Amino acid sequence: MEQPSIKTTNKGNDNSSFVLGLIIGILVTLLLAALAILGTILFGKFSSLTKGSEENAKLEELLENNDLVDEQLLRKLSSIEEIIDKYYYQDDLDEAVLSEGIYRGVLDAVGDPYTCYYSEKELKDMLENSEGVYYGIGAYVTLDQTGMYPMITAPIAGSPAEEADLRPGDIIYEINGEATYGKSLDAAVAMMRGKEGTEVEVTIARSTENEYLHVTLVRRRVEAPTVTGEMLEDNIGYIQITQFSEVTVEQFADALATVRGSGMEGLIIDLRANPGGSLTSVIGIARMLLPEGLIMYTEDKNGNREEYKCDGRREFDKPLVVLVDGNSASASEVLAGAIKDYELGTLVGTTTFGKGIVQTVLPLKDGSGIKITTSSYYSPKGTNIHGTGIEPDVVCEFDSEAYYGEEQFDNQLDCAKEVLKEMMK
Repeated sequence: MEQPSIKTTNKGNDNSSFVLGLIIGILVTLLLAALAILGTILFGKFSSLTKGSEENAKLEELLENNDLVDEQLLRKLSSIEEIIDKYYYQDDLDEAVLSEGIYRGVLDAVGDPYTCYYSEKELKDMLENSEGVYYGIGAYVTLDQTGMYPMITAPIAGSPAEEADLRPGDIIYEINGEATYGKSLDAAVAMMRGKEGTEVEVTIARSTENEYLHVTLVRRRVEAPTVTGEMLEDNIGYIQITQFSEVTVEQFADALATVRGSGMEGLIIDLRANPGGSLTSVIGIARMLLPEGLIMYTEDKNGNREEYKCDGRREFDKPLVVLVDGNSASASEVLAGAIKDYELGTLVGTTTFGKGIVQTVLPLKDGSGIKITTSSYYSPKGTNIHGTGIEPDVVCEFDSEAYYGEEQFDNQLDCAKEVLKEMMK
């Protein structure tokens, strides 16, 4: 059957200016991101883009000469707009939503699950999360190994997620009945956040269950402490870092001073289920532990290298064990990898997640923003662990039945204690 032909016509100044505005918006956004100074590369630090009139003129010149902005592209978008306007069965389309859809689509087409577009609200929510306070279910979340589903790495103590018995490794299959497959991590997190007191239904796929679990949680204010510390038996200090955020360096310094002052003779740093966070934060903590030398370095696609170093003035001088697992990712792997390379401590647990790439968040002038993967990172010995992870020195698989059973026994922590005791002799 012959298909109806769509004649490409100019529908008027409003439509053509709308399409042209979308195109210019996309390209200015991408050009701003591409030309931004990437010296602030990190996992959670933010740089703002402020361009003077001279620089804006240069951008406009680049825009005019850019091969992407050609007559064919404008014609195609105009045709798509005309088809929607003529055939789509509803008239109440929001042009702002359509515009944002184009921005998201451009970044989705990159094919990187960590590269995405933020609306103004989404960027604000992310900034609030980096400060350790937000409204939601109270769980640390990352992408699973396939990069297609959000996965819980740990519930926050006292949160709705903990009260509902959500566990590390739980795959978030649906949120309020909407499939999460293929959504960016930020989009999935945004779906679980909302006004305090409102409900959200989460469908969970758990490896130990034969059926999906449907859990209804009530959102509330969540304060996410990132570091906890205590003294265990046999003069063993224990510090758990759940995420690297703006407050983590100070919290870690306090916890380390506390266990030192309590007679610590050996230390366990627990990075299990830590999805990462701020590069600035993990570098700050590394400088409290490592000897003089390189902590890590990054390289972009042009071979530009940025190094992060330690002066060694606070090198840790006690036996050290670092607990890791398959949910220890990103910034966690920076710290674990450096400790392993310098042979400063022993890694215990299972192979880490394997995220050896760095994202930069670039806020834009209209309040929206872009998160884009800008480089790979390498350990002091030049190892990039992306896709492979870090192998522990002592392998110890997690016993979930013991941990969630009546005894609530953490076999990996017990293994770490035994390894540390041998080191302390």
